[in-house]
Amino acid sequence: MVQPELRTVRFFIAGLGAIGRRFMGLVASQEGILASRYGLRLLPVGAADSSGAALDPAGLDPARIVAMKEGRQGVAAYPGAGRPGLAARTALAEAAPDLFIEATPTNLRDAQPGLGCIRDALGRGIPVVTSSKGPLVLAYQEVMGLAAQTGVRLAFSAAVAGGLPTVNLGRRDLAGSTVQRVEGIFNLTTNYILTTMAEEGLSYEEALAEAQRRGHAEADPSLDVDGWDAAAKLVIVANSVLGRPTALGDVQVEGIRGVTPRHLGQASRAGKVIKLLALAERVGSDYQLSVRPTALEATHPLARLTAWQMGVRYTTDTMGTIVAAIDEPDPLPTAAAVLRDVIDVCGHK
Repeated sequence: MVQPELRTVRFFIAGLGAIGRRFMGLVASQEGILASRYGLRLLPVGAADSSGAALDPAGLDPARIVAMKEGRQGVAAYPGAGRPGLAARTALAEAAPDLFIEATPTNLRDAQPGLGCIRDALGRGIPVVTSSKGPLVLAYQEVMGLAAQTGVRLAFSAAVAGGLPTVNLGRRDLAGSTVQRVEGIFNLTTNYILTTMAEEGLSYEEALAEAQRRGHAEADPSLDVDGWDAAAKLVIVANSVLGRPTALGDVQVEGIRGVTPRHLGQASRAGKVIKLLALAERVGSDYQLSVRPTALEATHPLARLTAWQMGVRYTTDTMGTIVAAIDEPDPLPTAAAVLRDVIDVCGHK
């Protein structure tokens, strides 16, 4: 088999939390596959987290960064390259990479620092891969317009339900059809809580505490349990797949705090399962958008999802109904989706 010509892609990453750290691990562990299959060598020339940044035009060691983060060290402590307190935007400008990867925590207030970094990168003609929802929710039209203006790609398949190819499926594989309905179980935390309540008879408070103990829910779970994370993902789907300019205010949102074991029991006796459903339904020439606890028929494919699964069902006019689901008990598939986008954006032989 002829090996593809190797091309080095110098990248800068902002955000080294659960997703960013695992992505750096994939850069190290998948090095051989990236080279042999795609002719790519991914070289990190800069990285930033809350401690500051590390910069080296000759390349940082991704495995070393992973070890530092697992040892609870900030990247600013990287020997010989660390820059304590250096802001991500400043570090990005200094690194002048071929590719920018944005994996900062979700911020639905002003989408910073991710949005500022994305603007800077696209404005300089640097392609972007992001797993962060904030910039896409608050400024989708702007950043996509900026990418088109400068002629570079902005990829974000990891921003909606982790490794599930929700966006790719809708944008690419349903081309030529009209989506009549999108149904999604887009938030793993709430699916875990509701499934645990139903299967083990726990109260909402008990199931949330269990999720937090296992590390599947944040200390402040509001973004998840109040429905805003699922709503943010639905906004991204509406903009990118449905072609509907959409903001969070366009989505009717209800979380799961009010769901009780009695509700779940009543649903079960009626042959139904309660899930936090993200829904976009075509009405005339527009879509009605909502996120709320919904009693689905037990035979519905999304009702069958286990505690560790997320899923999407597209109903179309010409391609029928398409369902996809993913098991994602940890953030590795999300990091792998970032890598999927990197391969797509960088191209391969």
